[in-house]
Amino acid sequence: MLETNKAFSSFSVNDLEKAKQFYGQTLGLKVKESPEGLELHPGQQSIFIYPKPNHEPATFTVLNFQVNNIEAAVDDLKQKGVNFEHYEGEIKTDAKGIHRNNGPTIAWFKDPAGNILSVVESDKG
Repeated sequence: MLETNKAFSSFSVNDLEKAKQFYGQTLGLKVKESPEGLELHPGQQSIFIYPKPNHEPATFTVLNFQVNNIEAAVDDLKQKGVNFEHYEGEIKTDAKGIHRNNGPTIAWFKDPAGNILSVVESDKG
């Protein structure tokens, strides 16, 4: 039954206007407004963002963007004002905020609501 239907992910933010600007202008995604929230369209995917007055940022990655060249993606996003997270320990990141050599090559950043997003290097980008 469910295998024949479309699915989409969703998450909350505390400020829909800031989210619209960040996802639309900073990240360059197609954003469609509705009375209930925002529809993001990276490629053929659909993600729904909804406002929540008592929003608490996710403590895990809610959205991953596959890219062919993580160095170029990180540099481009940094030029647009995106700050990358820096971690120690098992998921240690380098000076640019990129985690390498233990799992996927990945860099994490946050949206204005504090939700964790990432760019992940993939040969399918």
